[in-house]
Amino acid sequence: MKLHEYQAKDLLAECGVHVLKGVVVERPEDIDKAAAQLSEKGPWVAKAQVHAGGRGKAGGVKLAKTRAELVEKASGILGMTLVSNQTGPQGVKVRKVLLVDACGIKKELYVSILIDRQRACPVLVASSEGGMEIEQLAQESPEKILKLHFDAVAGLQPYQARQAASLLLAASGFPWQVQADLASMLLGLARAFTRYDASLVEVNPLVITPENQVVALDAKLALDDNALIRHADLKALYDDSEDSPKEVEARKADLNYIALDGNIGCMVNGAGLAMATMDLIKLHGGSPANFLDVGGGASKEGMVKAFRLLLSDAQVKGILVNIFGGIVRCDLVAQGVIEAAKEVKLAVPLVVRLEGTNSREGRELLGSSGLAIQPAETFNDAAMKIVKAVA
Repeated sequence: MKLHEYQAKDLLAECGVHVLKGVVVERPEDIDKAAAQLSEKGPWVAKAQVHAGGRGKAGGVKLAKTRAELVEKASGILGMTLVSNQTGPQGVKVRKVLLVDACGIKKELYVSILIDRQRACPVLVASSEGGMEIEQLAQESPEKILKLHFDAVAGLQPYQARQAASLLLAASGFPWQVQADLASMLLGLARAFTRYDASLVEVNPLVITPENQVVALDAKLALDDNALIRHADLKALYDDSEDSPKEVEARKADLNYIALDGNIGCMVNGAGLAMATMDLIKLHGGSPANFLDVGGGASKEGMVKAFRLLLSDAQVKGILVNIFGGIVRCDLVAQGVIEAAKEVKLAVPLVVRLEGTNSREGRELLGSSGLAIQPAETFNDAAMKIVKAVA
């Protein structure tokens, strides 16, 4: 679950991370009043609140030196369609703008924490070259990127934070207190990462001001959806305005759904199997319309919701159901598919491949259902049949 910058900063501040004062505005008529809540003396910054990076280059971040200029620039950002390299050509509408105090910048750093899946632990990724895209830096100057792994339970240790701060500020000439403050900031970011079950914490740039203050000038925080059961208060921070209606519907139904641009709807249990299903469809010349993981249970109710979700896409000309019966029995899945197909009055080709517990009984139920369902014996057979059916 992605958070807006202002939400991320609020949570980071609770963990001891120094951020600048800001106010969020959703209506143009409130901008003037909100601006009055900031420091009396500028400059200030108006920042679009969207779940995408590259806001500055896209015109979503503006510096203002007077109150009138701040109101004018914030009004121009609020309601605009922001198009960056992370939004796609369609862009996203800006529904919130953050008004925040500006500060001088003496040094910019990049800091993030994410999961290293190969080593199964968090990793601190940092660079003394902040303010630029880390992907570009990784390609052009990988030697400038510091990686520091730490234990997920014990957390980032003080000696590790001091080591990282020393390396980031090597030969920069800052007083020792700045290095100590930076180490404290790194510990705060790591604390937020573990406390909120985050999948990503990123500050770009993390700056050192002319007054030698260490400040998180920007903040990005993504939370692990699977851990939200432990953070009921954080669920309320979810903003679905930037998600597609189908993705919002899928989230409410506890389905993992991502829309694609093909014409074959895929309904699969398990993320790995779903990826393999899309690959095999492509291999046989087809084009998947979505990624859809219905989970291990695959109940009749879940099937109905999934069918409705797939059929809400006008691009879908056929559906492939690919279920491995490990947790759930294939005969129960087959019954769920049959009842769901009747309930939604399915009018497009449907191919079903069942494998695992009671798969033979499941295929027999599909064959005797009287519906236009094509059972498939193998994974490859299923992909070939659905591609041929929509050709």
